[in-house]
Amino acid sequence: MFVSNDGGLTAVRDFIRLVNAGAMSQAACAAAELGIADLLASGPKNVDELARASGCHAPSLRRLLRALASLDLCLESEDGSFALTALGSLLRSDSPDSLRSWTLLCGKYLRPLLAKLIHSVRTGQSARELVGGAEAFGELEHDKHAALIFNRAMAELTSLIAAEVVRRYRFDGMRRIVDVGGGYGALLAAILKAQPSVRGVLLDLPHAIDGARSHLASAGLAERCDLVAGDFFDSVPAGADGYLLKAVLHDWDDERSALILRNCRRGISREGKLLVIERVVPGRFEACWLHQAIARMDLTMLVGFAGKERTESEFSRLLAASGFNLSNITPTSLDYAVIEAVPC
Repeated sequence: MFVSNDGGLTAVRDFIRLVNAGAMSQAACAAAELGIADLLASGPKNVDELARASGCHAPSLRRLLRALASLDLCLESEDGSFALTALGSLLRSDSPDSLRSWTLLCGKYLRPLLAKLIHSVRTGQSARELVGGAEAFGELEHDKHAALIFNRAMAELTSLIAAEVVRRYRFDGMRRIVDVGGGYGALLAAILKAQPSVRGVLLDLPHAIDGARSHLASAGLAERCDLVAGDFFDSVPAGADGYLLKAVLHDWDDERSALILRNCRRGISREGKLLVIERVVPGRFEACWLHQAIARMDLTMLVGFAGKERTESEFSRLLAASGFNLSNITPTSLDYAVIEAVPC
């Protein structure tokens, strides 16, 4: 290959980096599963010590650690030891900003699906059947480890998003808020802390309820939040003036999303508000971080659930068909927005 100028060489390097990114994300996933960040939390260690603690082949572990060093997840010293970096600390299981479970979810559970993207692009169907997975979230009901990783991953991401939601959106006037499909309750906990007069209700499948109970208790909110094990396709708790749907609708096609929304419409009070917290697809995509994040998740929803991210007009039509009017959209500094809707 001949490159005529440095600009061309930069483009080639950028493209190779793009194509190779998947392999390096697997390095981060392997580090998360081996608990490397936890092992380095107390200070630098040599490879042999890390290999004994993690049950690894030392020469191969060194190769992984060097890959992590190239990603700034750890630092290789002149004496051959490795230390944790600030970025690598996000893989610690005990970090308040941990993304360890999210890394495992992406690397172990979502990446095999994305390898079958061509199937979903050709058919419009989820790729789960090709990798032997259960439909949608079915596997979480019988695979406790997968359910634990999924719910922890959702809690990790939601904790980051929750701070933005509470900062950007005013919950004034709400007395009872139902978090529909709320997982471990990370978003609801943030709202209840910011709004001391509000009571909460968390609805989710049984695999999430125990974790939610523990999370809310540790936050000192157990007395202000009721936990309901149930299916939002059947019904949602009635009589609240606030309903939350955080990253729920993008998992489903329009038909099933409308069913969830109609159940919320039946339950919501006349003056209540529905808050859909999701990404909003732009009218035109450009080469930027935000649009990449939206596109990545849109493709993940396609292969994983035959779901999708939606534009403002798509949200408006879906809400209108379910008995709501879209009243406001509040963007956050992350890739989510708070989409407010009120009963028609």
